[in-house]
Amino acid sequence: MLTEKKKEFIEFMMDSDVLRFGDFVTKSGRNTPYFVNTGNFKTGRQIALLGKFYASLIKESCGDEFDCMFGPAYKGIPLAASAAAALYNKYQIDKPYFFNRKEEKDHGEGGSLVGYKPQDGDRVIIIEDVITAGTAVRETMPILTGAAKVQVKDMFISVNRCEVGQNPEKTTIMEVMEDFGINVHAIITVQDIYEYLKQDGSYGKILPKMEDYMSKYCVF
Repeated sequence: MLTEKKKEFIEFMMDSDVLRFGDFVTKSGRNTPYFVNTGNFKTGRQIALLGKFYASLIKESCGDEFDCMFGPAYKGIPLAASAAAALYNKYQIDKPYFFNRKEEKDHGEGGSLVGYKPQDGDRVIIIEDVITAGTAVRETMPILTGAAKVQVKDMFISVNRCEVGQNPEKTTIMEVMEDFGINVHAIITVQDIYEYLKQDGSYGKILPKMEDYMSKYCVF
């Protein structure tokens, strides 16, 4: 269901040039009529608002029942930081966050993790932008489980593309749940984007492309 909060987030992404329409190719090699690039969030206002959307979803889904937040390099780093700040400012939930380096540091404090050092038994939530093929999750889990005996039960993303994964009958998010036991929570879904465009009435050329894409690659 397209709520006012979801409409607000879609318009925020469009105004920030993060949600774009045209002809693109996803990381999985699929041609798509829409593209989400959270790397285009680049002002203080934008990152502050983005953090509030994530914080709201985290509060609604988990409350404060977690120990720390992980933002995978690179796009997950500012997402985790902004979400952590918003959780404190809006809900007085003060949780540590950490992120990884792409290359392990061999001087100074060393290691590949920056910020909080996870401990055995920690309940970690992952903060990411989108999931398409699930590659990032499969790269992230060994980093977390290699750092400590942590539990990862929840992941938060901007957009659920609802796309099929390695199994044509299941979405990538379904596979992530089956493979890792992680519940993926999204601020919006591709269905919300489609409904928004349909209600707006000025995206007549995009709608058929969205419908074609969704019929080919999405599972609802």
